[in-house]
Amino acid sequence: MSGLFDGTSLERPVTCPACDKSLDECACPRNAAGNISRPKDQHVRVGREKRRKGKIVTVVSGLDPVASNLGDILRQLKSACAAGGTISDGRIEIQGDHREKALVILRDHGYPAKATGG
Repeated sequence: MSGLFDGTSLERPVTCPACDKSLDECACPRNAAGNISRPKDQHVRVGREKRRKGKIVTVVSGLDPVASNLGDILRQLKSACAAGGTISDGRIEIQGDHREKALVILRDHGYPAKATGG
């Protein structure tokens, strides 16, 4: 890969603007377009939905499915809430009303999560 000022005495490798490492060494989360998508830049919402037969489901939306490891977050939420869950249409769904626990876990991961609904 060529760097800045390639072939001159000022040559240096291209670096990531977030972590200042070379692009080969950079481990910053990126979205599908290749842009850096840090947890603090994502607009995460945690709400409740009522399903068939009056069942309540906690829904986490707004996470970038490419930049965020949805499977890992789902696993941690299911473990903390002692409930089942799934990933559907890029959203995490947890069985039961666990909005407050989900907010705490997501904020611990650096996401600026907000509660939605009543």
